Amino acid sequence: MAEIAAPPQSQSKPLLGGKRPLAAHVSVYVFVIVPPLALLVAIPFAWGWGLGWHDVVLAVMFYVITCLGVTVGFHRYFTHGSFKTGRWVRIALAVTGSMAVQGPILHWVADHRRHHAFADREGDPHSPWLFGTGPAALLRGFWHAHLGWVLARELTNQRRFAPDLMADRDMRVVHRLFGPLTVATLALPAVLGGLLTWSGWGAVTAFFWAGLVRVAVLHHVTWSVNSICHMIGDRPFAARDRSTNVWPLAILSMGESWHNLHHADPTSARHGVRRGEIDISARVIRILELLRLAHDVRWPDAARISRFRKA
Repeated sequence: MAEIAAPPQSQSKPLLGGKRPLAAHVSVYVFVIVPPLALLVAIPFAWGWGLGWHDVVLAVMFYVITCLGVTVGFHRYFTHGSFKTGRWVRIALAVTGSMAVQGPILHWVADHRRHHAFADREGDPHSPWLFGTGPAALLRGFWHAHLGWVLARELTNQRRFAPDLMADRDMRVVHRLFGPLTVATLALPAVLGGLLTWSGWGAVTAFFWAGLVRVAVLHHVTWSVNSICHMIGDRPFAARDRSTNVWPLAILSMGESWHNLHHADPTSARHGVRRGEIDISARVIRILELLRLAHDVRWPDAARISRFRKA
């Protein structure tokens, strides 16, 4: 794929590209509201019944696979071109990223390239700093960055921000299959839970924990990178925006919360570069490289990192 450091900046193409169909927009609300409600219901479930080891194993397994589909696939590969790979790995990354239920691939990539083009300025789809710096403005900004922007019906212009993916037949197919892949990401844990326990109740609990609850947790971890990682945290690198590092999110986000260097050097395959900064996504990319499934990886070297350090 072509290396992409930043989205096309042609001012002849508008930022927005129409609106979601009503059915798709309603489904956004469903998948924003239902999984967190499932998470709340999960608390009494966990106290004594309705939770087994098969639920935990399946939830962790599907969380890791779908989270890496977003971080390694949607983000570092498709959005920023941090490495190159072959067709089947490319399709696998697109499919597993779609199963995180964060939107079809063309929408996700267009939104994120637009975010980098206008980070924390007018035009950024989810900056928390668009409404001012007072307490009320920051509260409104946090809501907007964390969740409010997801509920907006307007779509980022894909022809401006993701023309390479629009030209890729495989990606257009995966984009259209977002609905079936959403069904699959909820149904597969239920099927596996039923088979592992050989019971209908095992299927129900796996659907709940490894389906709904897993999606809810992953949603809020990803949204926290949009909101918290632009509001509080460490800023050791010089970026032109307010991106920060938030270490408590590092494991759950697979390294995405080392957000400050990412905004200073967006195409880097590794975000956590200082001692102790665990970056699971970078490790996965390294494994792909060792297996010769990834090449031309944009690893940061000491000289490059030093250029971005604050004086």
